[in-house]
Amino acid sequence: AESRGRSRQRGRGGAQTLPGGAGGSATAHGCVSPVLLLLARRVLGQPLFERLMKMTFYGQFVAGEDQEAIKPLIRRNQAFGVGAVLDYSVEEDLTAEEAEQKEAQSSAEVHSPPLASSAGAEQREKQYRVHRGFGDRRGGVISARTYFYADESKCDQHMETFLRCIDASSGSSEDGFSAIKLTALGRPQFLLQFSEVLVKWRRFFHQMAAEQGQAGQAALETKLEVEKLQEALANLGIATKAESQHWFTGENLGVSGTVDLLDWNSLIDSRTKLSKLLLIPNMQTGQLEPLLSRFTEEEDLQMKRMLQRMDVLAKRATETGVRLMVDAEQSYFQPAISRLTLEMQRRFNRDQAIIFNTYQCYLKEAYDNVTVDVELSRREGWHFGTKLVRGAYMEQERNRAAQIGYEDPINPTYEKTSEMYHRCLDYILEEIKHSRKANVMVASHNEDTVKFTLRRMMELGIHPSEKKVYFGQLLGMCDQITFPLGQAGFPVYKYVPYGPVNEVLPYLSRRAQENRGFMKRANRERDLLWSEFKRRLFAGSLFGPNH
Repeated sequence: AESRGRSRQRGRGGAQTLPGGAGGSATAHGCVSPVLLLLARRVLGQPLFERLMKMTFYGQFVAGEDQEAIKPLIRRNQAFGVGAVLDYSVEEDLTAEEAEQKEAQSSAEVHSPPLASSAGAEQREKQYRVHRGFGDRRGGVISARTYFYADESKCDQHMETFLRCIDASSGSSEDGFSAIKLTALGRPQFLLQFSEVLVKWRRFFHQMAAEQGQAGQAALETKLEVEKLQEALANLGIATKAESQHWFTGENLGVSGTVDLLDWNSLIDSRTKLSKLLLIPNMQTGQLEPLLSRFTEEEDLQMKRMLQRMDVLAKRATETGVRLMVDAEQSYFQPAISRLTLEMQRRFNRDQAIIFNTYQCYLKEAYDNVTVDVELSRREGWHFGTKLVRGAYMEQERNRAAQIGYEDPINPTYEKTSEMYHRCLDYILEEIKHSRKANVMVASHNEDTVKFTLRRMMELGIHPSEKKVYFGQLLGMCDQITFPLGQAGFPVYKYVPYGPVNEVLPYLSRRAQENRGFMKRANRERDLLWSEFKRRLFAGSLFGPNH
């Protein structure tokens, strides 16, 4: 799963959501801490410790150790109409120093000296450089599960793990999902660089739009006049009119005499080298810089290997009838993750939504990202699949932006994030109404968001039996939302972590730190369930599924 990071914005508690940027905040019992877990293991010995974990903390949030062990829970949930998003939640047990060392080494192997200190790095944007202080990407992300790059064979091992997870999902449930993280499938450094390329290219489009008097317009409404654009490119010394003419050829590109953001984005093909072609001005220095100049032959190979691993996973998911949920990660990786996921959607979502992307609605640019990708699916005729979450990396993102000195990418308040969530969700629901070729998982523990979705589904005539709108909550959390939805016939899923006690412990022990407020929420859930039990008992409908 994506990370079990917190979604709370400063100044507001409540409203948790699914792992993976979902902003979930499933936490441990108030007394649990990593130190106590370590002490308990030493004092009790391994067999007794594992038994204790299964009776308490592990048993609350983890379904079991392997594919067979999780089946009883999966089937029990299915009896109540609740499906599963399987996530093999094993994580390397690293100290902060070891994590930082791995991250630094993974960038230094390609860029010597290390990128953060090299002269060329100064030309790169602060957000997309490697920074030693944030080498441990678990920092400030208490609940997130994180992968660190070792080598290409380790990435192959992660791919095999995800394949087993897809098989487990196929073997234990119908209409199941399997969660993957792209930082497990390649060098994060590549995602960092490719994200910078995409962001700079998009920003250049908006700079050209401002030159044509279209500053501040919504992303999809901005259209550049091709002739004016070619003149501007010639004036900037990027390309002569003759050279740029072949950029804007093709079936749709530039035929109307205008170029929009989707046309513009299509000029960057993630599978080809365009470093000679794409030069953009650095607004600070006024110099022209090749957009992909830092991509080496080795990096190009690594990119191809990452795409190959994604391809293997997508094919297995298609063959087994499992949907693949690509989790969101930090904002400085996300443009690349979304672009690569989009490439998979274009290939595998022709007949139905197999590949699901994740959008974190605490990001200021979330609505632009959702609308642009929905429009692409509409133009190309494939099925749009997404999970909407609030976001998992808020604390780390804000600290990194403040310390390094770039704009905070996160919405300023919890309320603004909720507004963004509902705005994105409403756009997708409208698309479902009009085309029936969009699918969304509302990954939220927020009761207001669930009620908003149910109301809009009714207003738009989207019936739960169409299975276009799914709901998702964490295993061990918010059963008072999940099970009534399942019993009422709505497609609803638990995000189900599984894996051996010892190997899941690093991930679980960090979740244990996020214990504030858990007991309050647990008590509230208990009170809600007890109230419902008494209401049904006195109404004579204790076992009625739809009451």
